[in-house]
Amino acid sequence: MITTARLTLRRARADDLEDMYRVFSNPDAMRYWDTLPHTDVSQTEDFLQRMIAAPEDASDDFIIERDGRAIGKGGCWRIAEVGFILHPDHWRQGIGFEALSAAIPHAFETLPIDHLTAEADPRNTGSLTLLNRLGFVETGRESNTIKVGDEWCDSVYLRLERPD
Repeated sequence: MITTARLTLRRARADDLEDMYRVFSNPDAMRYWDTLPHTDVSQTEDFLQRMIAAPEDASDDFIIERDGRAIGKGGCWRIAEVGFILHPDHWRQGIGFEALSAAIPHAFETLPIDHLTAEADPRNTGSLTLLNRLGFVETGRESNTIKVGDEWCDSVYLRLERPD
């Protein structure tokens, strides 16, 4: 568990289902995710079960909790790729920056990695701005990398080197 001024980052639990369904069923939160918004709680339950079951040597991912409620997730959803999502009620408050500013040093301290990577849709300026603030540097772009529903999406690839 990691704590910051406003947040607790912790491993996923089965009782996160209702809060995480609220995140994953929200069309705005899911706009640039790699799947469509969840229309059935069983989709979120499957996702959450995979988070819970992921061994710590393969995933360093956290539920982001604020005021006792799960509001998103962030960290290395697989070693060493950073991913994050927040419910829109918590956007533009520095929550993503606060959470990842704690999760990233944890990853470098506990995992045998020399860098982290990230991927974002080039239209997702909020995520790209956050990743740039955290020190990620763009390494490339590709077109039509992910099909979500009927829409092909592009990708921007980024990298953050282990600090000296």
